[in-house]
Formats: sequence, structure tokens, C-alpha cells
Amino acid sequence: MAIHFFLPLTALLIFLNGSKETERQADRPNIILIFADDMAYGDLGSYGAEGWETPNLDQLAAEGTRFTQFYVPHAVCTASRAALLTGAYANRLELFGALDHTANHGLNPAETTIAEMLKSNGYQTGMVGKWHLGHHPQFLPTRQGFDSYFGLPYSNDMWPNHPESKDYYPPLPLIEDEKTIAYLEDQRELTSWYTYKSLEFIDKNQKKPFFLYLAHSMPHVPLFVSDKFDGKSKQGAYGDVMMEIDWSVGEIRNKLEQLGLADNTLIIFTSDNGPWLSYGGHAGLQGGLKEGKGTSWEGGIRVPAIFTWPGKIPAGTVQDQAAMTIDILPTLAKLTESKLPELKIDGSDIWELIQGKSSESKPYFAYYNKNELQAVIFGKWKMVFPHTYRTIPAETAMRNDGIPVKYSQIKLEHPQLFDLSKDKGETTDLTSQNPEIVRLLNGFADQARADMGDALTGKEGTGNRKAGRISQN
Repeated sequence: MAIHFFLPLTALLIFLNGSKETERQADRPNIILIFADDMAYGDLGSYGAEGWETPNLDQLAAEGTRFTQFYVPHAVCTASRAALLTGAYANRLELFGALDHTANHGLNPAETTIAEMLKSNGYQTGMVGKWHLGHHPQFLPTRQGFDSYFGLPYSNDMWPNHPESKDYYPPLPLIEDEKTIAYLEDQRELTSWYTYKSLEFIDKNQKKPFFLYLAHSMPHVPLFVSDKFDGKSKQGAYGDVMMEIDWSVGEIRNKLEQLGLADNTLIIFTSDNGPWLSYGGHAGLQGGLKEGKGTSWEGGIRVPAIFTWPGKIPAGTVQDQAAMTIDILPTLAKLTESKLPELKIDGSDIWELIQGKSSESKPYFAYYNKNELQAVIFGKWKMVFPHTYRTIPAETAMRNDGIPVKYSQIKLEHPQLFDLSKDKGETTDLTSQNPEIVRLLNGFADQARADMGDALTGKEGTGNRKAGRISQN
């Protein structure tokens, strides 16, 4: 005699819904976002680097899409990270420059980060590395959507051994979740620690969709490298550090392969801004671009960017169209069917570009200092507005010992227009030959000034929001 088992209706519905949720989770990719610090456009082999080898990152590029005109909107630490994680220009969020231990503000908890967006859609979220969006407890990653955190609250040079400010910074805290577990006197193992913590997170969360944000503290100065790579490059300390970061990427990819997760994991690799040129041999390679970190010239805001997802992103793709870090959040929202933030963001979905297809150009803006609109980019065209920027005089003798040389200040008196498809070094001003393009880009700039303001022209924006602040009571 057959025996039949009957589930109550409510139990059956729970079972069916659970099955659908399991299937939905299986369809969503794991996401690993790796963000280097001060890594220059020319620092990878696939972007022309010489003096050191980056085989794992070059393989990543060969198996996916490599962008040749990818930007950060701000060529400085805090602002760049705020834009990456929120999809909004950091000046809209009242975040400028690089916060240090004296800051009483940070990323407003009302803003939605990539982690919060994905966590609300069933993702496990973890961050490893440099945060730099506020060091007080209410601003730490664990309050901004991350289930776990291991790393530094700000830049690794913000410590008592700073070459120019030895009595200014306190001991450098290493934080796990929200607790300081050590004060660093030696950073030689930092990249290795970040790597092992990342592998631990992947191991722990392999059964569910996960988002890992790995923000390396290097190659930002001071440069430190473990014994595994000390003296291994032809370049010296900077090359050694680059090789260790490349090793880190290789270890993560090996872990994904071992766990059978490689085919369902999207890896994104990029940098927060260009090289800190005053550090000479301890800075990266401009790759033919003008100037570096702390400027809105191409050397400051154009960065390497690689997207890899086997079977979803065509291998060996080179994308020459412009895109920016603010586009990553809305792209991930589309891929994971996650809800976009309620507050206005500035990025847009670039999945078509990542797949190697073309898309309609959109304007991108470069802001620096206290809300200065310094440049606008539209496709191959870039207009730079009058402003004062830093540069290193040609006659300056550069160093290779971790001690910076001094910048000089130059004032750009008139707007300049460049065709980046032919002149990525920004050497030839085409303003007089292209009045229609000038009018178009000026129109875009006026829209940005009305929305977010512009200290250079004295414009107050109507679309700005406030940073989070600690109580002064």
C-alpha cells in the first residue's frame, strides 16, 4: 500500500519560495572589487609597464575587458572612495580631500553604499583594506553595509613615521570590525594580511552570493613589501610592491578556482587615482599622461580598469570609450537585480561597455579641492577650466628613498580643449578650432555647476547633501 505524505499549504509555500530564493541566489554573481591606492595608469603590463611583472593582472585583462579611458572623478583618496562606493560625485556628498585622524566627519550613514545595496539583496559583504571615509565608529565599514572589516581607517602614511609630519600623526591603528587590534610599527606584511583575510572571507561565504571589497593600502607610500617579494623587481621598492599586489590577485583567483566559484564571480580591478609624482622612484608610471595624483589632468584621474567574468564578458576585449568609477554601483545593481539608492546618484549602467559594445557618450566631471569643477570629459573631448594646479619643475632632481620633493603651483589662465583620442598627453589646445565642441562642453559644465556648485566660478549647487558628523557635545 502506497503511503502519501501531505505538506500543509503554508509549509509547501515556504518550501517553494525557499527553492526559488536558492535558484535566484545561484544566478547572481559573486563580486570582488579590488581598489589599489595611487596605482598609475601605466603600472600594469597590459598598460605598458616595464621594470616589473604583473602576470596575474595581465591574465585578468586577457580574459575580460580592459578600459583605456576609465576615470575617477576626484584624484585624491577620500573623495575617490566615496564616489566609488556610492555612485555619486563626492563633492555632492560634502566629502573632499583626504580625511585624517582629526576629522570629525565621514560618509553620511544616510548614503547607500554598494555593500548596503547588495546586502539588502541577500549578499554577504566584507571589506578588507583602507577605508578612509571616517574613522569614528559610526562611519566605519560595519556601519555602511559590510558584515566584516579588517584594515586601516585611513592612508598608511598617516602615522608617526611620516617623512614631513613626524609629530603630527598618532600610531596607525589596525582595525578588525570596530575594534583596534594593533598599532602598526611595521607594514611589511600588510598586503599579505589583506590577502589572507580576503581568502578567509571567500572560504567562509562560498555557499552564498558575496561581495568582497579589497582596498589595498599600496602602492601608496610608504612602500612596504614582505620577504616574498623584497628585491624581486628591476625597479626597486615600487616594483616589488606591484609584484606583491599582483601575487595577491593570483591568490584570490586560485581560491575561486579551488572552490569552483570562478565562473560565477565578477572581478573588478582599478585604482583610486594616479601616481604621487613628488615621491619619484616610489611613485608609479604615468603611461604618457600629463601630471599625476592631486590634479585633474589625465595622469591624475585616468586609471587602469579591468572587468572579468568568464562566459559573461568577452575575453581579450579593449574598451576605448570613457567610463568612471561612479558607474560601478548602477552596473552592479543591474547585474544583481538590486534596488538602486533612493538618494540621487550620478553614475549609469555601463554593462554594454564592459561587454565591448559601444554606447552613447555622457559627460563626466573632475572635481578637486573644495568643490572646484576643473574639467569635463565627453567622449574623446576634454575641456580643462582655469584653475591652479601642482606640478614638479622640470629641473627638480627626483629621489628614490621615500622622501618627497616639493611641488610648484601653476595657474591655468584660459580654458583648454583636447582631443584625447589623439593627444592623451594633453599637449595641444584645440579650443579655437572647435567652437561647437567648446559650447557643448561649457553647457555640460553649467549644468554641473547648477547642480553641485563650483568654487572656481562662485556657483552654489542645489543638489548637494551633507556629510555625516559626530556630535560635538
